[in-house]
Amino acid sequence: MKLYSYWRSTTSYRVRIALNLKGLSFETVPVNLVAGDQRSDAFRALNPGQGVPALVLADGTVLAQSMAILDYLDHLVPEPELIPSDPLKRAQVLAAAHVIAMDVHPVNNLKVVNRLKSQFGATADDATAWMRHWMTEGLAAFQALLPQGPRFCFADAPQIADLCLVPQLYNAHRWGVDMTPFSRLLEIEAEALELPAFHAARPENQPDATKG
Repeated sequence: MKLYSYWRSTTSYRVRIALNLKGLSFETVPVNLVAGDQRSDAFRALNPGQGVPALVLADGTVLAQSMAILDYLDHLVPEPELIPSDPLKRAQVLAAAHVIAMDVHPVNNLKVVNRLKSQFGATADDATAWMRHWMTEGLAAFQALLPQGPRFCFADAPQIADLCLVPQLYNAHRWGVDMTPFSRLLEIEAEALELPAFHAARPENQPDATKG
């Protein structure tokens, strides 16, 4: 498999964690979002959505959208289970995961922030304040959905909610979000990053990582 990825992309980060947890080998193909590689004709032909991640299977099939890729990988390799089979637990875990994947990430996406700057005159400080606002609001909602007791978000092993949370916390730290209210989330993050699958997936450990 080939994973078209950008080192700081939180959606790519989710998929890297899942591939590692499932023990699946993959080749990383860097797509520099800042340089605009995603808008090239070649990449648009691969993924019309012009975003990462894109996962190319051995037969050439291309999968896009991180949540769909995670669902595919969970069916392909059932253990460890990322999405619970029990209907109620499944709904609870997915609801939390979707807070980040559908409420927080889309409004903080690079193309949205760039549009705020180019179309509406937002400054760099304005853009940072925008991102901090939506991350703070979303993380508060996410934390409120979690039960007390499990080592990770909903269980003693990571699931899809954890795979969404940890990359989003990377962005929160990067952009200076006040993490004081989120002690439970920081505990989960610390537990997760001790696991080899999460550690190997960290942005700074990717082949295209830079110091910028």
